Amino acid sequence: MNERHREPVAEERERAQLQIERLVRFARDNRLVEPLDEHAARNALLDLFGFTEPYDGDEALGQSPDSPVELLEPLLDYGYRIGLIPDNTLTCRDLLDAKIMGLLMPRPSETAASFRRTAESEGIEAATDAFYKLCMDSNYIRMDRIKSNLYWRQPTGCGKLEITINLSKPEKDPKEIALLKTLPPSRYPKCLLCEENVGYAGRPDHPARQNLRIVPLTLDGEPWYFQYSPYVYYNEHSIVLKAEHAPMRISNATFARLLDFVDAFPHYFIGSNADLPIVGGSILNHDHFQAGRHVFSMETAAVEAVYRGSAEPDVTFGIVRWPMSVIRLNGKNRQAVLAAAARVLETWRAYGDASADIVPHTGDTPHNTVTPIARRKPDGEYELDLVLRNNRTSAEHPDGIFHPHAHLHHIKKENIGLIEVMGLAVLPGRLKWELEAIAAMLSGDSPYDAAALADPSDALHKHADWIAGMASAYGTSLEAGRAEAVVRDEVGRKFLDVLHDAGVYKRTEEGQSAFARFMQAALGLNRQ
Repeated sequence: MNERHREPVAEERERAQLQIERLVRFARDNRLVEPLDEHAARNALLDLFGFTEPYDGDEALGQSPDSPVELLEPLLDYGYRIGLIPDNTLTCRDLLDAKIMGLLMPRPSETAASFRRTAESEGIEAATDAFYKLCMDSNYIRMDRIKSNLYWRQPTGCGKLEITINLSKPEKDPKEIALLKTLPPSRYPKCLLCEENVGYAGRPDHPARQNLRIVPLTLDGEPWYFQYSPYVYYNEHSIVLKAEHAPMRISNATFARLLDFVDAFPHYFIGSNADLPIVGGSILNHDHFQAGRHVFSMETAAVEAVYRGSAEPDVTFGIVRWPMSVIRLNGKNRQAVLAAAARVLETWRAYGDASADIVPHTGDTPHNTVTPIARRKPDGEYELDLVLRNNRTSAEHPDGIFHPHAHLHHIKKENIGLIEVMGLAVLPGRLKWELEAIAAMLSGDSPYDAAALADPSDALHKHADWIAGMASAYGTSLEAGRAEAVVRDEVGRKFLDVLHDAGVYKRTEEGQSAFARFMQAALGLNRQ
């Protein structure tokens, strides 16, 4: 890497000017800027890098690449050289990256207007296609990093689960971590979801968002926004956020907002994390949903018991064959579906069943809530999945009774949020090298030493019992590809166990009988 503060030589300056010209060409070719905006965009970049005139050399610009990354990397190197960023860490480079691309984008109002025009003239799918492409072309969605994520599918009796190991969100190095400890607290933006993030320059403890664009929505008569997630865990992973910075709250209004969204975006699903700690998502201080164009395993899971009731005769209530406890509402009558959802929520919040370990309150502290997911079927039918959740803890399970239990924490300890509920595991990046090391033991490429793994200081100590079980079952002389397949299969089985732990009604005769009691006695439904 180039040494900082050494004055760039003429050739280096010319190469930087060439990269600027290529980046402007990329922006024009991909409609990030219109022809009338091209000179202004070029001049803004020249000013950022301290140039008074553009590239005037003989080298041909060539065809624009599919992604701006290869054009940006040399400019980030040059930016560090001339002092545009204080350190050459990934965080600082990302701050400059967003600043550069922010100069090559339409204004937020122009993006929103273009979205509306496309939706009106070509349809909502064309509008989301164009918006998604804009977010990738602007490098807001870092497809180069997302492609590094590990992914496989796990066959189970409930369908194929999806397993991902997240490598797209880089970990900070020790130098950056030390810097974060010295920073004063900041109250702006209030959180990562607030609309004030649009155009924000960022700082070491908050990502830059000059290349973020959002589209306004109205849900249940309130202002909301639609944007894409920079960390795409599934196809067209999007965030729908409330304009007001208000805490997560599952209510009857939640269901109305979800159905409003699928009315406007029938090609997308939308769902919400639960609104309580342990069973909720990672951001509970700002009401938001997650949406996208992806079919999760839970959606295709069969309904194994169907109920109806006199209160909403147009709605079916199904128990889904899934590790977690899912009530699926189906109906074309929107108001009836909303009324049914409201009744399930109200009943569940107050419901207790000691035989199933379900306690709705401890004093004034609530424990019961739901994770809701909405879809609109091609025939116009609404489908609303309500996943029953309970966040109570105990001495035996201090992290949560209906949460991954301690023997699974070496794979997944974090909250089981919306994405995991639907059957997609988002596992920490540390597992990449850990699973590679375990596979090497099973293939004999590395020695299996049970005594060494028993030492708490060993990097794989948390997996010791798991490794011992695999070594006993499969031996330590597997072919390398077979060893990798065994480890992946075992991870998938662990994730299935995670979902079983998070289910309030277990997939046992006793658990399913308790589920039926809730449907029949509490909700007053009759099995068909």
